[in-house]
Amino acid sequence: MALNFPFTAIVSQAEMKLAIILCTIDPSIGGVLIFGDRGTGKSTTIRSLASLLPEMKSVAACHYHCDPDSTNLCTDCLAKKASGQKLTSQLIPVPVVDLPLGATEDRVVGALDIEKALTQGIKSFEPGLLAKANRGYLYIDEVNLLEDHLVDLLIDVAASGENIIEREGLSIRHPARFVLIGSGNPEEGELRPQMLDRFGLSIEVRTPADFKERVSIIKKRDEFERNPAQFIAQCQAEELELKKKISKSKKMLDKVEVDDSLLELATKLCAHLGTDGLRGELTVLRAVRALAAFEGKKKANLEHLKKIAPIALGHRLRRNPLDDSSSNVRIERAMQEFFADTSK
Repeated sequence: MALNFPFTAIVSQAEMKLAIILCTIDPSIGGVLIFGDRGTGKSTTIRSLASLLPEMKSVAACHYHCDPDSTNLCTDCLAKKASGQKLTSQLIPVPVVDLPLGATEDRVVGALDIEKALTQGIKSFEPGLLAKANRGYLYIDEVNLLEDHLVDLLIDVAASGENIIEREGLSIRHPARFVLIGSGNPEEGELRPQMLDRFGLSIEVRTPADFKERVSIIKKRDEFERNPAQFIAQCQAEELELKKKISKSKKMLDKVEVDDSLLELATKLCAHLGTDGLRGELTVLRAVRALAAFEGKKKANLEHLKKIAPIALGHRLRRNPLDDSSSNVRIERAMQEFFADTSK
């Protein structure tokens, strides 16, 4: 089993780390898109997420790790329940699944188990990556290079929360609810607007300009590669502390208050920015609440909104052919205008 670089040992990239933590506290935020320079720790940060996630309760031996306390069950678990069998549960790690660029559609959605079909003459379904990612995280590196038919498939599944397979004499329906995390380099191509809209938060990362930070990053990475187990052991206390803080924030989430006045301000900001639909406002509401919980506050405030708005709305701005500024620059400028007007 490969050892992942500890999340708490990642130097710089505070905004990226915060976005991932917020989606861990409240998965309904809708996932994170991380675009930026090569070698800025995007994949490293995402893969280190697994160590921060608390274990979850799952139906024993279920391919889709259904929640035994939920009504949203796969066909196998529903059949067991209908026949009067008790669904035994177990604690398992929250899945963090990689979707490789070269993956076939069968690998992603699942297909007929050829070995069983040939050796036993049985039509059996072999679950795909969407089944493995259910109730967890699906990570796509170089998401902007993903083939169009897979993008369409992911958009459908992300919207419905279930995967439906009708092929080769199989008719399978199973839950597929996951937090989508994508990373990529914008120089290699843009992401389709339909897919872009599926991400709750969007981050643009840059190579650190501070030389002390760069030296610290190089030293930590070198130390990790020389002796991974020892390096991870040194970070264990910090990792455990952050894990406990995330668990506490998840429990506190429903108790965080968001005033109508703050929500109204968020709505006016979205209108000022010209974002389409209401997904922007919903994301801001959920992320603001998660941030307040992470900070241990029972009520969200204006500072939370100012911190969340750029990462929740930056990728939702309409294109302006006369303005070639990055979305970060455009949203900072728009927010300065908006908050200057509201303070008058």
